[in-house]
Order: sequence, then C-alpha cells, then structure tokens
Amino acid sequence: MYRILPLLTEAEVAECRRIAAASHFVDGRISNPHNKAKNNQQLHEPNAGQASAQLILQAFGRSEEFREFAFPQKITPPLLTKYQPGMYYGAHADAAFLNLGNAVVRSDLSCTVFLNDPGSYEGGALHIRLGDASIRFKLQPGEAIIYPSDTFHEVERVTSGERLVAIAFIQSRIPDPFRRNLLFDLNEVAALEGLTMQPENFSRLQLVQSNLLRYWSDKP
Repeated sequence: MYRILPLLTEAEVAECRRIAAASHFVDGRISNPHNKAKNNQQLHEPNAGQASAQLILQAFGRSEEFREFAFPQKITPPLLTKYQPGMYYGAHADAAFLNLGNAVVRSDLSCTVFLNDPGSYEGGALHIRLGDASIRFKLQPGEAIIYPSDTFHEVERVTSGERLVAIAFIQSRIPDPFRRNLLFDLNEVAALEGLTMQPENFSRLQLVQSNLLRYWSDKP
C-alpha cells in the first residue's frame, strides 16, 4: 500500500534546502483558500519553484524502484512546503484531480520527500490511516514515501523546529491499486528469481508481465 525509497542525494538535499532558505514562502491556503485543515507555507517564487521541481523530477526519473512501484504516467511538479511551530495539516484526502495549466492530473498516489533531519523538529509526523492501521512517518533527508492518495492522512502539529518537505502527486498507468500492487509483486519476483528459472519459463513469465501491463494500464 505504500513504499519508502531513497530518492535524493546529499547534494540534491542541500540544494533544495538552499533554494528554500533563499526563497519566499506564503500561506499554503493560497492554492485552496477554503481548506480549513491546511496550515502550512509553500514556495511562491516561480524560478525557485521550477529549479527545485526539476531537480526532484530528475531524481524520480532515475529511480527504477519508483517506476516499478508507481508506474507513473504524469507527475505534478514537486512543491516545497514547510511547517513552523504551531503549523499542521489536518486529516484529509487529496483532491482526485489537479489542474496544471492545460493538463489535468488524476491523483492516484501521493508523495512526500523529506528534506531535513527528523531530529531537527518536534512533531510534524506524516500520519496515514490504512484501513485499521495508523502509521506515522518522519523519514531521513532525501527519503520519499509514496502512498495512495485516497487514504485519510495528516501532518501532525509541529511543536518546535521546522519541517521542510516536497510534495507531489502521481497519475499511475495502472489506476487500480490492487492490480498495481499485484503487478509490482510479480515484477519483483521476476527480478529476484528470473535468472534461476529455466529460460523458457522465464520468457513465459515475462509474457505474463507484459500482457498484464498491456491490458490493465491506461492507454498512452
């Protein structure tokens, strides 16, 4: 249902922090004035936003683990957001569709990229409810968590320090989460065990992988 993966290098984390420190942030409700649950700040300088977004998108592009888990079709430009003492994002589910100029992105998966040390701030955990489970995350700098956008989740109140993250939303080629997770598991087994199989059987397994992707995925 979710995946934690290493995404950014130390140099990329440092560059995101540098951009954040040198840039102007505004009330996060600027993008949704009626959202009473939202109490954070987001980057509001186009050039800085483009630079940080491009850096993180390039990291997504080189991550094989990300591609195999998310089957990404579209990704929103990652947005730097920060939480200072007293700030939070109350329990919510992400919007189903996001407008990006002339394009629309369906939010199948949400992603949070952590950018500062979890010991540098108190509170601020990403709290996700998955069925009956309730899980909290404060990851290391450069690590990302990907989870279903239709889950109830929140950012708990920061009590000291500053929480700096980037957020993005992903439209998957396989919108159904059951099928997406099943194909991910099948691909992982093929990667781990494929070389030990008889060549003919491995070829048959690869045919199954390709056909499931062909018939389950959104058409290009």
